[in-house]
Amino acid sequence: GLFPPANPLDNGPFIEGCLATTWGPMEIRRADLLSFTPSDGTVVVIDVLRAATTACYAFSAGVNEILLASSIDDALALRERFPGSLIMGEVDGYPVKGFDLGNSPSQLQGIDLHGRRLIQRTSAGTQGVFAAASAAFLYLACLCNLRATASRILYHANSAVTLLATGVFEGGWGDEDVACGDCLQALIEGMEPDIPGAIGRVRASRSGRHYSEPNHEVFPAADLELATRVDSFPNAIEVHRDSGLLIAKVANRSAA
Repeated sequence: GLFPPANPLDNGPFIEGCLATTWGPMEIRRADLLSFTPSDGTVVVIDVLRAATTACYAFSAGVNEILLASSIDDALALRERFPGSLIMGEVDGYPVKGFDLGNSPSQLQGIDLHGRRLIQRTSAGTQGVFAAASAAFLYLACLCNLRATASRILYHANSAVTLLATGVFEGGWGDEDVACGDCLQALIEGMEPDIPGAIGRVRASRSGRHYSEPNHEVFPAADLELATRVDSFPNAIEVHRDSGLLIAKVANRSAA
């Protein structure tokens, strides 16, 4: 089953660029895939449209774990290694021949995936996870698990947290992830985030404008609606390293 967020948002004041928590100062850093440098602190990989959002809905559908892949070949190899696994993902937003599912949260609605293992490969979100694989604590975040992720960050109270907006690229891409990062930072700093403003930015973002047609085969409007259901998923998604694999699972108190 799903567990409630691990810790209340009871952090202290923000002073001199660091959050003064009960456990000491916490430095909050912001990055995209180009500017990110590996960190041994806490890293939050943000991908609102759509990798982290799709992962939230996959876990809601009963998935036990998601194996993350950096390439198509790696994803296919993982499916051979773990029979019965399903691959979901995309390249530049579009479904991949040979994959079982796209990177679409609405595609997962009404599907019973209890006990299943998924493999996920995307062009931004999973790339961010691999870039941040050395982190002490590594999370996948979006608006759907916003407060749960902030709670988890404060639960572990590492000295530094990097909010990695994976959708940011040249040409004005990625404001949906920056908006989510702004909300996360506000929560970590003990302030109430501008949720209506963030939703508006997601909808108006260059990526968000792709999701205007209800019946679009690749970018359905339903995906945007699901991505803007703030705090609809009550848990953080934590990525663990195990035998050379990067595995996403629902975070819970027993795993703390």
